[in-house]
Amino acid sequence: MNKTGYFTHTDCKLHEMGPGHPECPERLDAIEDRLLVTGVKDALDQQDAPLAAIGDIELAHDRMLVAAIRGLSDQLADDIRAGGPAYVQIDPDTALNVHTWNAALRAAGAVIAATDAVIAGEMENAFCAVRPPGHHAERSKAMGFCFFSNIAIGAKYALERHGLKRVAIVDFDVHHGNGTEDIIRGDERILMVSFFQHPLFPFSGADTVEPNMVNLPVPAYTRGMDVRELIDLMWIPRLEAFKPEMIFISAGFDAHRDDDLGQMNLNEQDYAWITERIKNVARRHAKGRIVSALEGGYNLGALGRSVEAHIRVLADL
Repeated sequence: MNKTGYFTHTDCKLHEMGPGHPECPERLDAIEDRLLVTGVKDALDQQDAPLAAIGDIELAHDRMLVAAIRGLSDQLADDIRAGGPAYVQIDPDTALNVHTWNAALRAAGAVIAATDAVIAGEMENAFCAVRPPGHHAERSKAMGFCFFSNIAIGAKYALERHGLKRVAIVDFDVHHGNGTEDIIRGDERILMVSFFQHPLFPFSGADTVEPNMVNLPVPAYTRGMDVRELIDLMWIPRLEAFKPEMIFISAGFDAHRDDDLGQMNLNEQDYAWITERIKNVARRHAKGRIVSALEGGYNLGALGRSVEAHIRVLADL
């Protein structure tokens, strides 16, 4: 049995937000190419991501948001037929095209299907190579390249549909996962640990006092060794005390030193080290159960190498 699943779908490449946008379909190509050329992909249990059920998305999101995104998508299709523009702007950074709705359902669906497979014991862990990303999408607001909070949906799904009692979310994107935090705030069944560059978009998280959050804001140019020290000091004791039955990872790779959307100095070895630390906690408390989903990472070379490093640890390669 290939014990690491790899969930993706070609629909995720059809969503795009205009020429020159950093959150582009080529991100998934860069990951696929890297995993192919290194032989890593052959070691994975490759799965097509299904479309998420609306009811499962609404575990994390307000019904009005889901209806609004669906409505905008339908309206856009009509407008394009009438010669209108190809995009609807949600905010200055975030736009919807006619394929965004399906891509967003596939992205959430990948995390849900991976959760099912991991809990069923069909695989030990899984990586979801999906876009649009999710961790900026709040309960009732799409923003920051994100429409639905894929990882928050997965965490809620594990609790509500599978009856788990405690799950953890780990977010190592360079940006604060304000959407995830908004959705899980005050839910004692979910512990979220994160680090992020501060100040940086979305300029939140540094003042969080929620008891189920461990937020570590760090300044620009922070090095990997300093992040490792903080993780050992701040994340690991809380995760060990919490004893999660499953761990979800918001895997953003934009804290890499080559990524222009942030100014942090991590490298591939740092991502491997972080993944190893998380995996150790999962082995002790969660039967090894991890579902990881792509968030940021915009330098295509660094993204491919970093995802490879992350997956190598997940798959014991």
